[in-house]
Amino acid sequence: MSNNNVIKLTYREALKQAIREAMQKDESVFLMGEDVGRYGGSFAVSKGLLQEFGPERIMDVPLSESGFVGAGIGAALNGMRPIVEVMTVNFSLLAMDQIVNNAATLLHMSGGQMNVPVVIRMSCGIGRQLAAQHSHSWEPLYTHIAGLKVLSAGTHEDARGMLLTALQDPDPVIIFEYTYLLNKEAEIAANAGAVDITKAKVRREGKDISIITYGAAVYKALGAASELATMGIDAEVVDLRVLRPLDEATIFNSVKKTHRALLVEEAWASVNVSSEVSARIMENIFYELDAPVQRLGGVEVPIPYPKHLEDASIPQQADIVNKVKKMLQHD
Repeated sequence: MSNNNVIKLTYREALKQAIREAMQKDESVFLMGEDVGRYGGSFAVSKGLLQEFGPERIMDVPLSESGFVGAGIGAALNGMRPIVEVMTVNFSLLAMDQIVNNAATLLHMSGGQMNVPVVIRMSCGIGRQLAAQHSHSWEPLYTHIAGLKVLSAGTHEDARGMLLTALQDPDPVIIFEYTYLLNKEAEIAANAGAVDITKAKVRREGKDISIITYGAAVYKALGAASELATMGIDAEVVDLRVLRPLDEATIFNSVKKTHRALLVEEAWASVNVSSEVSARIMENIFYELDAPVQRLGGVEVPIPYPKHLEDASIPQQADIVNKVKKMLQHD
């Protein structure tokens, strides 16, 4: 702890504090997932919570994603507030039937009579050399599904606060967390708590270009903006945070100010979140642009195991800097 108003903590600890606070505040909240109890979570996020809250609220489940996600949906329909942890986003594909055909659709199909207040957390992206079946970025896939709210916790502030707000939502919420950030330390307000989950956020003000991003790319974009500042380029960084529904107002206001947009994400470059953001900019504020919208996405290969290839498969800070320089014709 650095002083009375600010604390330094890891991204992992921020996630754990959010779960603990949610369970302390509401006895209908419980956590279920593979290895969340005795093992302490596959990434140690829930370590110690079994001893604190007991096995009825920190619930280990068999390796059966469709089964336990379905159980979480059933609990939500019956008045509980389940947090369902799917170990990695890749495994969530085994539960897509429950998420798409039940969680996302029941409110509509019941004529508004059946809300499904379930929160599903997933680790996402690279960072632990876990190779293709554990390291992909499936945010665009979930962002496509009507009936879901899709959040991306790209900062410690959001890792600490998004869950608390999501649990108040009457409908299903997916929260993407980032393996790459688990050990990263950052400072947040000592009294940090629930955050708004309806708006994107300008993480850095600037006037020359808007770098619009989300997830683990947020800190890279901020690092790139700091590096660009030494070259006289004043970049604004917009963290989308809420991938569905998109906060168009914050995106458009930023682009209207800078007149240039670079969209950055780790998901494969084709048909991703950036594709949607780019289309909305072109449809709504085309004449505000001084240059074409540009995108930086992941290389279209299954995520490799070796670290140097893993790093090469997604945009890095240097890639963002180089792309911005080219867009502004400073090199």
